[in-house]
Amino acid sequence: MPGPTLTLLSGGNGVALSAARPGPDLAAAGWAEEEYAARGTARSVDSTHASAGFTTRVVVRRPAGAPASGTLVVEWLNVSSGADAAPDWTYLADELVRQGHAWAGVSAQYNGVESGTASVAVEGAALQGLKAVDPARYGGLDHPGDAYAYGIFTEVARAVAGLTGAERVLAIGQSQSAYLLTTYLNHVHPLERFFDGFLVHSRGDVAAPLGEPGRGIDLLAARAAGEPTPVRDDLDVPVIVLEAEGDLLGRINYLPARQPDGPLLRVWEVAGAAHADLFQIGEFEAFLGCPDPVNRGQHAYVARAALRHLETWARGGPAAPAAPPLEVVDGAFVRDGLGIVRGGIRTPVVDAPADVVSGDAGPGASVICGLFGRTLPLPAGLAERLWPTHEAYVTAYADAADAAIAAGFVLPEDRDAVLAEARRS
Repeated sequence: MPGPTLTLLSGGNGVALSAARPGPDLAAAGWAEEEYAARGTARSVDSTHASAGFTTRVVVRRPAGAPASGTLVVEWLNVSSGADAAPDWTYLADELVRQGHAWAGVSAQYNGVESGTASVAVEGAALQGLKAVDPARYGGLDHPGDAYAYGIFTEVARAVAGLTGAERVLAIGQSQSAYLLTTYLNHVHPLERFFDGFLVHSRGDVAAPLGEPGRGIDLLAARAAGEPTPVRDDLDVPVIVLEAEGDLLGRINYLPARQPDGPLLRVWEVAGAAHADLFQIGEFEAFLGCPDPVNRGQHAYVARAALRHLETWARGGPAAPAAPPLEVVDGAFVRDGLGIVRGGIRTPVVDAPADVVSGDAGPGASVICGLFGRTLPLPAGLAERLWPTHEAYVTAYADAADAAIAAGFVLPEDRDAVLAEARRS
């Protein structure tokens, strides 16, 4: 079966892959952004192994006038909102650019191309796939259904690896995409052996179904009918499963699928982190309509460290560090006197707290607000008892940042950015 062809896309309204938070200035960094129509044939991964033609899109961001590392990071674009999004690009862009790793965002799923339902809807947001968003640019796309999504992801990644001359290729995906990457790891990777490592980011308890022709995956129905599904234990490439506090219980409910580390597996659980947070939503926080400020945790910096360790591990370097799990007893988190969860990966906002960051929202919160967690003030008078002076707080915060760096869960290059997040009063 010949590999897909890549044809540059142009016209219409430009690249349809918006983000609430602006990323690095790619031009200033010597990077280029290109968007391609990828046309080829993909196989299903069910027992029929049927083949179908497809034409989807892939966004490629890579060094042009800057040094390249030889690593390609391929993100399974997320369609939970009903349209393509790249949450891992938002979290990881600074690390990708400074390391010179090329990035590709693949429209692997039916709903992102053809339109469909949303598993997480935001009031007022349009549920439109690419063809409806911009017919002039994307009208020629054609997705045969999510029975072929896994094959499409492989074929497009293989084509972009050829385009960029990549020496190693990593697969990443967050939220719904992580459910599909779990299925990919368990059912597709043993056959294809193409990717050199996986970052499975904020997955839930089940794996996604294999999909059907002519339609998108209904993840909510699959979760209702599915069983907790760990990642297979006979891995041949490194895998990091990265979970926020907000991913373990509640709507995402990773806990039943939690598994121990293995020779090529690390499970990281981040205290005080939500499934999504202020880093993702930026200045559009008010648009969510949440009753409390959304989570102001430091998920992004741990995600960047995870990618650094995964890439090094895939090169044949040392394994990623092991992390302690979050403390859970009888299906509930063990929390300290402030309400901050114990255990897990610690960042300065939980070990030198000026407020209380939580992975879940309060009672009665909407689905979207539940995913964004919340940030509450410390009880009255407690801040003054914890931190008699602002200098004492800043010193403790810096010490916590350095401890996270020493443990390998925050990168030294991010120290200044982390310190800048210390509360000002």
